[in-house]
Amino acid sequence: MRRALVLMRRRLATSLPVLAVVVVGTFLLLEAAPGDAVDAYVVSTGGDASMIESLRKQWGLDQSAGTRLATYLWALLHFDLGWSVAFSKPILTVILERLPNTLLLMASATALSFGLGSWLGILAGSKPGSLRDRILSIGSLSLYAVPGFWFGLVLVLVFSIQLRWLPVSGFETIASGKQGVERALDIARHLVLPAGALGFIYLALYLRVMRSAMTEVWRMDFIRAMRARGLSKRRIIWRHVSRNALLPLVTMLGLQSANMLGGSVVIESIFAIPGLGRLAQEAVSARDTPLLLGIMLISAIVVIIINLIVDLTYAVLDPRVSTQESRR
Repeated sequence: MRRALVLMRRRLATSLPVLAVVVVGTFLLLEAAPGDAVDAYVVSTGGDASMIESLRKQWGLDQSAGTRLATYLWALLHFDLGWSVAFSKPILTVILERLPNTLLLMASATALSFGLGSWLGILAGSKPGSLRDRILSIGSLSLYAVPGFWFGLVLVLVFSIQLRWLPVSGFETIASGKQGVERALDIARHLVLPAGALGFIYLALYLRVMRSAMTEVWRMDFIRAMRARGLSKRRIIWRHVSRNALLPLVTMLGLQSANMLGGSVVIESIFAIPGLGRLAQEAVSARDTPLLLGIMLISAIVVIIINLIVDLTYAVLDPRVSTQESRR
């Protein structure tokens, strides 16, 4: 327990500079882009010069970039993400309305890709060079080469339009009045296609990593010793080879968390899921800089939390990690 707390404290300390770089870097990039929220508002509604000047003053856009950045950073120190001019709500409220949808999509896709991918990788790596290994390796490489958005559209065409088994889009049935288990099943039914489109691409990656890791573990001396002692191959595979092969797979899970979050932006747009991806798209269209900053900040926090969980899992699988951290 103490080693886990030391590891968490070190990881959280190093995450603060990362969040600072994300906030400042995002602000400078958005500041370099032409136009602002007033320009986007005027394009959609129209207005004269006096109204434009009044809006810029009301939204604080008449101040210098340095002043606005300092004001925003000071508000962040008080846990205030600001006000969204596009939604006329506090930014934290807007993000918290969409964040659970994105997290549920990511969790479903991760469970599918990591669970099924590692299991197929064990099947392929349990007998390297076999026909099963070659079929799974070629299939995973072919699947990984498919663009996520194209795969999602194909799933919609087959399972929603032709077979009519699953909904075309949305997070749940609108105004269905379902509650409890019925609503959970309805949401799960809507998530089958988007989670599949997002998860199957990463499934191929986890399969190949697991297969390669198991091939390396098979060559280690302690595996030869176990085989010489007469242990069954099944026991060696599931209790020793697969556990050691999981270490690079868990590392890959942490590295791919940011890509998974970025991939969900495209999938949410295809399947019309009201998550952070579509919210970011709407914020870009409205040039709502504070909302975009809030989305990037929350996204960075989510990725940091995922990597922290991965580090703790890695420490459980390999106790040497937590031991080295506690000695530093």
